[in-house]
Amino acid sequence: MDLEKNKENAIAFYRMAYEGSPREAVDLYIGEEYVQHNPAVADGVQGFINYFERMKKEYPNKSIEFVRCITEGDLVALHTHQTWPGNDQYVTMDFFRFDSKGKICEHWDAIQRIPKASANPNRMY
Repeated sequence: MDLEKNKENAIAFYRMAYEGSPREAVDLYIGEEYVQHNPAVADGVQGFINYFERMKKEYPNKSIEFVRCITEGDLVALHTHQTWPGNDQYVTMDFFRFDSKGKICEHWDAIQRIPKASANPNRMY
């Protein structure tokens, strides 16, 4: 398992889908199966494509910053800062599992809105 390559591919895959090219992202980075654990996204490849195509139409000016990436075994974790229209900001954590061919085959995530006020001075990412 090439951890550095998996890291690069997870970032490229997510950036490509997030910025509006989910079909291309699937063609380049998804394996024979794709299991989705986000309850807002239908399971499988087509569910992923539908979700990100809808996001492109509804929120064309969103942006993403990859804050950190951690790899272990067949898993890659991405920690991101997202800015959506209206300056809504979120911190996300996405986990991708890679198959033996170096393709993404499973995804989990968690998202949290960055509040306007915090009880401490520390950033969330």
